[in-house]
Amino acid sequence: MNARIAVGGREFDIDVSRPVMLALALDFAGPQPRHFGAPRATSQPFEAAGFEGSVERGASCNCELITLIPHCNGTHTECVGHLTREPLDAWRVVPAGFLPALLLSVSAEAPGAAGEGSEPAPRPNDRLITRRALERGWPANAPFEARALLIRTLPNTADKRARDYSATTPPYLSQEAARLLVSRGILHLIVDMPSIDRAHDEGRLTAHRIFFGLPPGSVQLGAAARPGATITELAFMPDELADGAYLLELQVPALGGDAVPSRPLLYRLVTPAS
Repeated sequence: MNARIAVGGREFDIDVSRPVMLALALDFAGPQPRHFGAPRATSQPFEAAGFEGSVERGASCNCELITLIPHCNGTHTECVGHLTREPLDAWRVVPAGFLPALLLSVSAEAPGAAGEGSEPAPRPNDRLITRRALERGWPANAPFEARALLIRTLPNTADKRARDYSATTPPYLSQEAARLLVSRGILHLIVDMPSIDRAHDEGRLTAHRIFFGLPPGSVQLGAAARPGATITELAFMPDELADGAYLLELQVPALGGDAVPSRPLLYRLVTPAS
């Protein structure tokens, strides 16, 4: 079913019945994506006096208690409240409706290869998503000014769907790459890495701070220059999606917290409406 959507003064047709889900399915009984040494996400029947929430065990209905850490278990969307003393709920920041978006596939580079870095300085075996790589992949003839960017790291292997990153150092953004996104007006970033910063970085969170416009060391929400920005991590962009322009819908539950499990949906542009 096609719908006509106006973006940046132009109209586009999209098939709203066939979005591509970018969220990782979280299987409580099978392999799961994890990060930072977090425990597995779990689900178990809720128990109360005279009730055990499992039809299999004789209850009248199923009622499950779910335990997870949004930042570490599966696809999640976070806001600047991740870094501030004052709380900010991510769901209040996520915009409703469709966002003009670009999907780029990039290969991480060795530290120093592009003259880029982070704080603290990357270690020799680290790999960076660089400004240079993003600029190379950025289309010169995009049909609109993107407000969301999706970064797919190469190689794009299927094991990303349930990879445990706890004992590894995944690629992360250079500070120059983060500044590029800000300069190009990207407010909503979606990546397939578990974090846009190094997992163990002395608490600097350099790329996060640049993207949210929060000065180094500041924990004040009012100091953030981009409080409406969001970062979605541990997404998965399947190979069936070619690099280029799309419309993005960020779906999140109305749960309190600086990060919540999320379900990004990507819509192909059928044809520019005449």
